[in-house]
Amino acid sequence: MEELAPLVILLVEDDLADQKLIKISLRNEKIANDLYTVQTGEEGIDFLYRRGNYSDGTPQPDLILLDLNMPGMGGKEFLRRIKEDENLKQIPVVILTTSEAEKDIIDSYKLQASGYVHKPVTLEEFKGAMKKLEEYWFLLCKLVPK
Repeated sequence: MEELAPLVILLVEDDLADQKLIKISLRNEKIANDLYTVQTGEEGIDFLYRRGNYSDGTPQPDLILLDLNMPGMGGKEFLRRIKEDENLKQIPVVILTTSEAEKDIIDSYKLQASGYVHKPVTLEEFKGAMKKLEEYWFLLCKLVPK
């Protein structure tokens, strides 16, 4: 069986506690992927376009985990912008948010989100959700080759 190369995950999340939970969950599940974290939609756009603090170059993510409710550019606007870009639109974006509002779910899928996950409350639930995300996106799904 061939060894899978680590894939790049971009986490766009303003809540430091949630960032930490996601990092711990991925590490505890021994998920060998490269995780990059930004705190705003604007910073995420800079990361993707290699601007500002990221002008020295950043890898293109294989998966983006995106919070919806952030100050400044919210998750929906971030999603809209990258899905309009021919060079970025193939990157799968999974919404990872506290919102269970039907409108947010519908809007996210209309904007071409690849998935919508309600943020689990406990560390154990978070770890389980991260493991399932990893298994699905990096073992079952075939991603667009770079």
